[in-house]
Amino acid sequence: MPRQLFVTTALPYANGHFHIGHIMEYIQADIWVRHQRMQGSDVAFVCADDAHGAPIMIAAEKAGKTPQQFVADIAAGRKPYLDGFHIAFDHWHSTDAPENHALAQQIYRDLKATGLITTRTIEQFFDPAKGMFLPDRFIKGTCPKCGAKDQYGDNCEVCGAVYAPTDLIEPYSALSGAKPELRSSEHFFFTLSDPRCVAFLEQWTQDGRLQPEVANKVREWFTRDESGKAQLGDWDISRDAPYFGIEIPDAPGKYFYVWLDAPVGYLASLQHLLVKRGVDFASYMANPALEQVHFIGKDIITFHTLFWPAMLHFSRRKTPNRVYVHGFLTVNNGEKMSKSRGTGLDPLKYLSLGMNPEWLRYYLAAKLTQRVEDVDFTPDDFMARVNADLIGKYVNIASRAVKFLPGGRLSASDFGRDSAMQPTALVDLVRGHYESRDYARALREIMVFADRVNLLFDGAAPWKLVKEGGSVRAAEVCSQSLEMFKVMTACLKPVLPALAARAEAFLNIEPLDWDNAAKPMGEGHVVGTYEHLMQRVDAQQLAALFEPPPEVAGATQAAAAPASSAAAPTQTTVPSSAAPGGEPIAPTIGIDDFARIDLRIARIVSCEAVQGSTKLLRLMLDVGETDEQGQPKLRQVFSGIASAYLPEQLVGQLTVVVANLAARKMKFGVSEGMVLAASDADPAATGIHVLTPWPGAQPGMRVR
Repeated sequence: MPRQLFVTTALPYANGHFHIGHIMEYIQADIWVRHQRMQGSDVAFVCADDAHGAPIMIAAEKAGKTPQQFVADIAAGRKPYLDGFHIAFDHWHSTDAPENHALAQQIYRDLKATGLITTRTIEQFFDPAKGMFLPDRFIKGTCPKCGAKDQYGDNCEVCGAVYAPTDLIEPYSALSGAKPELRSSEHFFFTLSDPRCVAFLEQWTQDGRLQPEVANKVREWFTRDESGKAQLGDWDISRDAPYFGIEIPDAPGKYFYVWLDAPVGYLASLQHLLVKRGVDFASYMANPALEQVHFIGKDIITFHTLFWPAMLHFSRRKTPNRVYVHGFLTVNNGEKMSKSRGTGLDPLKYLSLGMNPEWLRYYLAAKLTQRVEDVDFTPDDFMARVNADLIGKYVNIASRAVKFLPGGRLSASDFGRDSAMQPTALVDLVRGHYESRDYARALREIMVFADRVNLLFDGAAPWKLVKEGGSVRAAEVCSQSLEMFKVMTACLKPVLPALAARAEAFLNIEPLDWDNAAKPMGEGHVVGTYEHLMQRVDAQQLAALFEPPPEVAGATQAAAAPASSAAAPTQTTVPSSAAPGGEPIAPTIGIDDFARIDLRIARIVSCEAVQGSTKLLRLMLDVGETDEQGQPKLRQVFSGIASAYLPEQLVGQLTVVVANLAARKMKFGVSEGMVLAASDADPAATGIHVLTPWPGAQPGMRVR
């Protein structure tokens, strides 16, 4: 019997369009689903928009729309992304659909019947100006741990501390700016502290259905009492009106917290799909052989490995068989993607530039493993890998071999008999790597195989054989090369479905799957007329991909060459040829705008090269700050000035730093400011010059 699989990806929050992180996750899951279908598995691959919560309600209000219309407008823009990158969901739904309302409320009733729902009165911040209780992310203030200003109500982005909103110093509403008031409200809780829940989750999270590193992380969330017994805290599952969500049964003015009904959307989307297919939902879910598989990012592990399985188990429903977790997507050696810094990779822009979506599918797959690891996108590596692997190795085989086959007719070949060319072994190996989601290893094996085929082809030199009267042998070599090309096409098909379809048409064969992947086309088979299967990555397209929109173009230039000491231009009437330093003067600002930037004198206490980067130096700066014991407190700053300075040249020097710039987490650590430097618009032409104050300036002095 074929495997029956219910596969999902994390539900995107319906307050914005897809970003590249969504696309990476969907590609990862889509590859696995296509692999499963190649081996005959019966797969239901679904997703939905996560449509509820205060952020959407607030965003809709600002847009002058109802929450329903706001979400519908976002949902209407999903298709170009999914179709554009060949992501083939069977169904896309919404958590505001009737099925989700009914399922979420029934799961709640089932949990309540088991005694796992309780109520208690809590105190939380209330915005008197907006007339609503504030979600944690809409409360800001000063971090109680490190003193950083404008931090969220649940965690500090500077020091990473986690705390309650009531711990914030000088809290304020991010919606109105008003000082929030503490008010009491009755809330509903899912009692994960119940010994039944703790025992179940201890077993469920450690029984092999999670990746080892995920299981280890989850283990840390269980606290222990004096006897060593595991403990968990209860989960607040309710929110007060006004709120856009699903009403809690028999509790007027109370709504489910969005993270309760969001994962239920997996089931609701599946139910809607099955109804369309004429399949009974209850019977489908009751099948003991059904495998439920979730693909998610590492930022939502808690909800999918504690709350979600407990909700399902204690409402007497099937729990997930696997939760596959992946890392984040970064750019240029671990830098977090940002549109404002010109380092964002916009999926729709990628497609609008005419870039082949399968270039990106291949590149991401070549970096995805079964581990929870971040994937780094480097433009130069992207172009080199795609051009070398797909064009130089794989496509090259077909384009060269077909030239020496009279009429496109295959002759007898040594298919499968060469010890270095075992198609069945390749298929089995690649198939296993797809199953375990180790796509990087699968593609490495395919390209090693491609190298062997090309080596065989070049060694035989069919062009020489034809000239020397060896046309028969030339045809044999080319026939074998095309047979191997067909095997590689099958192996690449989950990653490159559109290219595989074109290759199948050229080869004049039935659609490839794992059963026929290693079967030879055979002597006498006639292939079609070859047409170029894939173009190379164009450097100009790639450069255009990372060009920021006009309104942040100047900021992008500063990020690309971290030498600019002033705000970048967004508009000007000065001709570029007359612009000083190769850049026009930025638009006029007021004194209040300048006052928001806190520039301080800093002493460079130490400086060192950053291993793994040719651009960055790691500086430890004395900005005149002290810790709680009165000892000097240093800041770590990463600066892209390695091309201009040796580390020893900077140690002991004074410079100027932007002291109130939000900390930025990079691959190499957290950068807590920006050192100012000057350069021309083309830093390579004029060099980079770190700003140095006159003698007498001391660390901590403010630049005014």
